[in-house]
Amino acid sequence: MTKPVVLIAEELSPATVDALGPDFEIRRCDGADRAQLLTAIVDVDALLVRSATTVDAEAIAAGRRLKVIARAGVGLDNVDVKAATQAGVMVVNAPQSNIVSAAELAVGLLLAAARHIPAASAALTQGEWKRSKYTGVELYEKTAGIVGLGRIGVLVAQRLSAFGMQVIAYDPYVPPGRAAQMGVRLVSLDELLRESDAISVHLPKTAETVGLIGTDQLALVKPSVIVVNAARGGIVDEEALYLALKDGRVAAAGIDVFASEPCTDSPLFEIETVVATPHLGASTDEAQEKAGVAVARSVRLALAGELVPDAVNVQGGVIAEDVRPGIPLVEKLGRVFTALAGTAPAQFDIEVRGDITRHDVRVLELAALKGLFMDITEDPVSYVNAPLLASERGIDVRLTTDPESPDYRNLITLRGTLGDGTSVSVSGTLAGPRHVEKLVEVDGFDIEVGLSEHMAVFRYQDRPGMVGTVGRILGEAGVNIAGMQVSRDRKGGHALVAMTVDTAIPAPVLGQIVEAIGAQTARQVDLTD
Repeated sequence: MTKPVVLIAEELSPATVDALGPDFEIRRCDGADRAQLLTAIVDVDALLVRSATTVDAEAIAAGRRLKVIARAGVGLDNVDVKAATQAGVMVVNAPQSNIVSAAELAVGLLLAAARHIPAASAALTQGEWKRSKYTGVELYEKTAGIVGLGRIGVLVAQRLSAFGMQVIAYDPYVPPGRAAQMGVRLVSLDELLRESDAISVHLPKTAETVGLIGTDQLALVKPSVIVVNAARGGIVDEEALYLALKDGRVAAAGIDVFASEPCTDSPLFEIETVVATPHLGASTDEAQEKAGVAVARSVRLALAGELVPDAVNVQGGVIAEDVRPGIPLVEKLGRVFTALAGTAPAQFDIEVRGDITRHDVRVLELAALKGLFMDITEDPVSYVNAPLLASERGIDVRLTTDPESPDYRNLITLRGTLGDGTSVSVSGTLAGPRHVEKLVEVDGFDIEVGLSEHMAVFRYQDRPGMVGTVGRILGEAGVNIAGMQVSRDRKGGHALVAMTVDTAIPAPVLGQIVEAIGAQTARQVDLTD
């Protein structure tokens, strides 16, 4: 069996390859060499990069077999996520790999600026002993203002609290109660700017945060304040900060990120109270190893066809352990729906009932859509592009939940209205501790049959001898029935038989059954990969 191919386009830690394991063919190239990248990516299943490789629409199109792009780090500025999504390629990163390193660097920049460590060191190494010139300030009993109380902001708050600082924070998305549990008081941005002796920025770079701290904001701060930005360049306006430092309206700054990188020439570098580093937030051995190992694990999951928690272009929410076993069930139900409907629906409802609804079940919508399209399009279908395929076809998709499930602990129903107005529905559940996948309803007929690679569903007028006729024809054709159940709406009314068989039913045999029992519909379901 051919192993999936993983292309490593930049230098990653040895632990990355170890985490991938022996199940992959590992290739390497210099991702910064454009021609080399476009040649190497043609027949690979996964691409691993850091920040030097540009993975744009052209590169993604060249990777005809590409299923996952993994960025061993946090940012994704060098990956065209939109183009990847349209191509059905999963994009993953390692959002928590550098949080400790980034937090420690922010604290380091603050300490270095507060005690003039770089300038004093440079003076001493040049033979100058200037103790009085480099008198600094203590952090103890000062106020630290954290702008952005996310994962890194929380770590910085904890570390500065250990220095005896009072910590306040601005973050409109954090409940006051959660902040209070950490000993942090939430305030407005203006209040934070006025009260803080040290300000540390920890926000993502978005249209709303670019230039968040500019001329007007810096006019509010204490002249003794130290400003630290180890988050993203541009959140603190560099020109405004330079003027404030030059005019004595800001005492010092620690800067690790810049609006345009690499940055080797900035007016900020002229000011002795500025401590500047070349975007070192994730530059520790530990962070690089964590990032490599995290994305390697994500690649393994992605190439196994599973959902990946760190996928940035898959909107499935955090997958609870109680939800995870339902994902393959719902994907199969989607394929059963397509086999019965024979086409994509105009409207598609995913109904989830039972205890499982205590969790986020959005991932089941993705699984249903993936199953729906797997057998009706030649293009690869993934959790990434399935919603896009539905949108392109104008399918109205709805997910509904209900904690009440009278007959089963959990029940998932896929219900669709076709273009001609007819309705198709299938329902499934997981039975017992082994999570046995069962089909329990088709078009309103109650049944209970295990999901299998080969299945068939017939609808006909209820009358004696029909089940025997089906069994006889299949037996003569050498097709073994593994399981079967018959359901009817009333005696002598409409009946439905659902069965599992060991092998696919040949088309002529299927036609013979239709003719023999006068079947109104006959559908074969193939759940093989």
